[in-house]
Amino acid sequence: MTVKSPGVSDTTFYQKLMRLVLPIAFQQFMLAAVSASDAFMLGFVNQDSLSAASLAGQITFVFNLFMGGLTVGTSILAAQYYGKGDKASIEKIFAYVTKISFLISVVFFMASVMIPERLMRIFTPEPRLISGGVVYLRIVAASYLFTGISQIFLCILKNTGSAMKSMLVGSTSVVINIVLNAMLIFGIGIFPEMGIAGAALATTIAKLIEMAWAYGESLRPGNARLRGNYLLHSDRLLRKDYWKYTVPMLGDYLVWGVGFSMYSVIMGHLGSDAVAANSIANIVKNLIVCFCTGLGNGGGIIIGNELGRNDLEQAKKYGAILCKMSIISGILSAVVLLAVSPWIINVTELSAQAADYLKWMLILCACYMVGKSFNMTTIAGIFPAGGDAKFGLICDAVTMWAFAVPVGLLAAFVWHLPVIAVFLIINLDEIVKLPVVISRYQKYGWLKNLTREA
Repeated sequence: MTVKSPGVSDTTFYQKLMRLVLPIAFQQFMLAAVSASDAFMLGFVNQDSLSAASLAGQITFVFNLFMGGLTVGTSILAAQYYGKGDKASIEKIFAYVTKISFLISVVFFMASVMIPERLMRIFTPEPRLISGGVVYLRIVAASYLFTGISQIFLCILKNTGSAMKSMLVGSTSVVINIVLNAMLIFGIGIFPEMGIAGAALATTIAKLIEMAWAYGESLRPGNARLRGNYLLHSDRLLRKDYWKYTVPMLGDYLVWGVGFSMYSVIMGHLGSDAVAANSIANIVKNLIVCFCTGLGNGGGIIIGNELGRNDLEQAKKYGAILCKMSIISGILSAVVLLAVSPWIINVTELSAQAADYLKWMLILCACYMVGKSFNMTTIAGIFPAGGDAKFGLICDAVTMWAFAVPVGLLAAFVWHLPVIAVFLIINLDEIVKLPVVISRYQKYGWLKNLTREA
């Protein structure tokens, strides 16, 4: 049976969208700000500390890919069941995913503590960068245990009408992280001067606080809770549904993320100047693209709510609006990126060669921002909201592993092209996939109600 959304005007939609997009975008901005503060502060220590932390951060990046895949799978079902008003099913999903997330966290914790040098050698052969990265990984390892729990709690809050609260918890954790960064890196007040180790310890403490707060929020009346009986006994049909939609999304995240990490491997073998410039360019890009990320995530939640109500026409209408907004968002993001580029180059402590690399990298990032925004809104928001999760996996596998990564390796190590030419090639994947993404959207295979009757 189709349940129409009574009297939903475009104005109401935009208001609801902004109540989701703005907190999600702000939270993404704050998360990116942690990497920015690490790079900015460690840049004052020395360029090697900046580069080592950036490369070690690739392990955290891969860990976050797993968390991203798990939370997107959770969001797909939680948003639809929330639209349907089925709290029990949300809590069953909540409990099951928390167990899976914690087990993955333990694997990353053990690897970072026991084999950090081997992990660093994946990204760079330079001994001074490896030694700095080993120090960072051994301390930041505990944060994976805390993050594996907190991210599921925050995901459930975001998808059950508490996006502002999720943003407040996540963003406060980021502020704590940044403040502790300054105190522990430089030794302010009673704190010792720890350099790169201080950046790792700040992250670990902030994530512990985030986990405790997120758990406390789940205990408030009306919120979905982590119930012991659901932890012990999960629902077989919901498990089946969860993995049906999560495996493709997790695969997509890993295919995209490992490919993106390969970009760092390629740049990491082109010298410390290339590593430093690439690190700053990625941080700036992640800061600027936050609204686009929020648009995809928030839009996906709203579409999921409508699909859970079985109002397919309303979901289709919202999808069209979101696509137009993504193009506008991409253009504005490109303008902002170009506007702040001179300031970024001036405030970073880089060598003359690294600064020149950074200038051109930022220009190239701005050029593909519209494609990035549209792809994020559709592949990470609209499509998975209706269960169309396999397309992203196939699309990213082809564009990254059949084009960007192999051509990037050839450009760097066979053709020996300049650093900026290599950077251009490995960032063309967003443009290459754009025609296929548009075609997929227009087929409307994502207009599906995925919920089961209680």
